[in-house]
Amino acid sequence: MSQLAEQRIALVAKHMASEITHDFETTMSTFDHPRYELFGGGQVFDGADAVMNYFKNSRRAFPDQANEPIQLRAMEDAVLAEFWLTGTHQGPIQTPQGELAPTGKKIRVRMAAVFEFAPGGTGIICERVYFDSATILRQLTN
Repeated sequence: MSQLAEQRIALVAKHMASEITHDFETTMSTFDHPRYELFGGGQVFDGADAVMNYFKNSRRAFPDQANEPIQLRAMEDAVLAEFWLTGTHQGPIQTPQGELAPTGKKIRVRMAAVFEFAPGGTGIICERVYFDSATILRQLTN
């Protein structure tokens, strides 16, 4: 593995760990250009303010949200992360059927994220998360 690939994997690991502790200043420092895309929900947050607001607002429904990395793999200009997303539903969440009040239920959902880098770059330019929102909703309502 190249030194650049190792640096990128270490940066993504730092990024993911800082999300768990809500150290969003550290999370944001891993981006060269903050951009966050949620494939399962069709949402895009572009720019420092939008991404920081996403991080803060997304923890309202799941304040104990955490990720458990399964594997991190370097590709040419990206790192692929496969992980478990966990948390306890303690705040309202928007669903296609409207707002879902806190249920107190725990979720555990397998997810994947692609962390993109500019060619030769060492900072993240986009985090694109892939997940099945129906799995989360099913765990909250069953």
